[in-house]
Amino acid sequence: MDRVQEEKVQRFEEFVDCRLKPDLVRAIAERDKVFEQQKTFSDLKRNVENLQKNSVTSLRTLVNLGSEVYMQADVPDTRHIFVDIGLGFHVELTWSEALNYITAREEKLVRQIEDYTRLIASIKAQIKIVCEGIREILQLPVEGSY
Repeated sequence: MDRVQEEKVQRFEEFVDCRLKPDLVRAIAERDKVFEQQKTFSDLKRNVENLQKNSVTSLRTLVNLGSEVYMQADVPDTRHIFVDIGLGFHVELTWSEALNYITAREEKLVRQIEDYTRLIASIKAQIKIVCEGIREILQLPVEGSY
């Protein structure tokens, strides 16, 4: 293999290692965050539906204060709940308003997951194409062709 080919292979490998693989890791991590948000909203929806179904208008619960420290809390009126809408803002909503908001957010999260899944597939395809280019430069046989 001559020097030009070695340089090409090295540039391709650097591109995969320094650009594509970190992009892939980042996209997977972002999609995982969206999955966590989706689970949080799913849990909230289930809780609101249970409150509504059982006509629970007051309750006693434990509230996590942080660092797994809990405190007992009395909720005198559960018909209005505060929902985190992002950036540290919370909005007081009725059960039906909360369920409508949660449904809309879940739809948005599904679209985000689909977008990240497509991005991940695209990055994996790019990695495969670059690896194929390296294989051709090195004149290695195609896997399974021997």
